[in-house]
Amino acid sequence: MFKYISLLFIFIGFTACNSENKIEKIFNTSVSENFSGVVIVASEGEIIFNGVNGKRDFEKNVRLKSSDIFELASISKQFTAMMIMICKERGLLTYDDLVEKYLNIPYKGITIRNLLTHTSGLPDYQKIMDENWDKSKVAGNTEILEYLNKYESEILFSPGDEYRYSNTGYVLLGSIVEKVTGKDFVEMSKKWIFEPLKMVNTAIRTNEEKKELKNLAFGHKKDSLERFVNANKFLSSDYTVWLGNRKGPGRVSSNVYDLLLWDQALYTERLISKKTMEEAFSPFLLNDKTPSYYGFGWRLNQDPKNKIVRHSGSNPGYKTRIVRLLDEKKAIVILCNNDFPLNRIEKKLIDALSN
Repeated sequence: MFKYISLLFIFIGFTACNSENKIEKIFNTSVSENFSGVVIVASEGEIIFNGVNGKRDFEKNVRLKSSDIFELASISKQFTAMMIMICKERGLLTYDDLVEKYLNIPYKGITIRNLLTHTSGLPDYQKIMDENWDKSKVAGNTEILEYLNKYESEILFSPGDEYRYSNTGYVLLGSIVEKVTGKDFVEMSKKWIFEPLKMVNTAIRTNEEKKELKNLAFGHKKDSLERFVNANKFLSSDYTVWLGNRKGPGRVSSNVYDLLLWDQALYTERLISKKTMEEAFSPFLLNDKTPSYYGFGWRLNQDPKNKIVRHSGSNPGYKTRIVRLLDEKKAIVILCNNDFPLNRIEKKLIDALSN
């Protein structure tokens, strides 16, 4: 009996070591291809790999640290979805409420559930703002809603007919949270999520607040001489500056360690019930009854035997990923600040953990 137990532990140890070796090789390959950023891989909350490479600031030649703070870009949407779920559990709204109940918008028949699952058919607010907004000023949700009404672009499809990723929908979700709570979305996110989970490096920060951070990893893009420079220098394309007060679709900044706290909290009932959390990880049925594999702030794996939820983010100079292998309680977080393409490294890391 003891012999078999010993062999079992040897096998488990060998498998774990083998995975870690694969992960390290994947990371080193990315480093050789000029990846700048931080990667952590965890199993049941324990970090099994932590890799960092590159520069916090390429122009000043400041090296990155694993604890540095990055813009999360669209990974922020899962926090917005969580705020809506908390509101729902507190009886402040239901997922099937019409958006027009809370906000003055020119589009009717859209539910909160449609916003969460990107099935609303709403036009892209960023295009409207890019074409019409004075970029010497900073816009937020109030101005975005004003311009949605002023320029009233045609709806793309009837709500629930199809899936199409929509930043506009998550702007509206942020505004709905403010409407039903009567409080600022930024402050309520801090009160309901970041403080309870002790995510001390995480916040929805203004551009001014980010400038005061000593450990902010700046986003970088290449200039005409192929040098990495601060992405904010490309003002015309950097919506994070002139849309710097938007709430809902982006703007959360954090580090890998806080995102691991977030990952672990989602296995518990510290924020919402497990029943509510399970709905966030369930496909949405379109009007023709075909499933759409985007839950509430998470992309869903289509294989029911391999339950994986994930999300990506992309801001000028930043690329981000969070992947959660739910059945195995494993997690991958990748935060990059030099526009490095992450699809290949994400897939390889998932494969390494799954095999």
